[in-house]
Amino acid sequence: MTTQRKPPSPAPRRNEASRRAILTAAFALVQEVGYAKLSIEGIAARAGVGKQTIYRWWPSKGAVLFDAFLMLSEQPGSGDSALPDTGDLEADLKAVLRATIEELNDPRYDEPMRALNTEITHDPALAALYAERLDGPMRELKKGRLRSAQRAGQLAGDLDLDVAVDLIWGPLLNRWLQRTGALTPGYADSVVETALNGLRPRP
Repeated sequence: MTTQRKPPSPAPRRNEASRRAILTAAFALVQEVGYAKLSIEGIAARAGVGKQTIYRWWPSKGAVLFDAFLMLSEQPGSGDSALPDTGDLEADLKAVLRATIEELNDPRYDEPMRALNTEITHDPALAALYAERLDGPMRELKKGRLRSAQRAGQLAGDLDLDVAVDLIWGPLLNRWLQRTGALTPGYADSVVETALNGLRPRP
């Protein structure tokens, strides 16, 4: 492609700086005051912008918080989003679930993630956005890893991959949301082992 692109104008740079300031402020504030006390006014004050700037880009504080989570994945060092594929399905899944548990147990993320899950339950528009931009792509990555295991003969060829994803990842989210037990590396390993014992092809 030979057409030269013009350098970006100062306005988008200012907008991007404001966007990141708003999202950073929202994530910090929800940890400090909780979601119930989080407000657009408070976020605007912390970010140093007018609240109309926030309303112009987001319809609700839940939408702001969701974008704050997405921003974390944009930061350097956030890592490759692809699931590991060493050829050892059980080891790979245990590593992924252990990392998931570590994140769920991180006090920096606990309150914001619980708030976001609650908001998704009550806001269909936010739920649709979450499905499109985060849950859907992540589900495809998980299914891709399981599909690789199918090709290697480690999983049944006719396995319903959506059900398999729910069986493997669902117990962690359920235990975390309902606080029904400790989230430990041992629990992650047990979930993987139990799921795979029922998913492996029969001889």
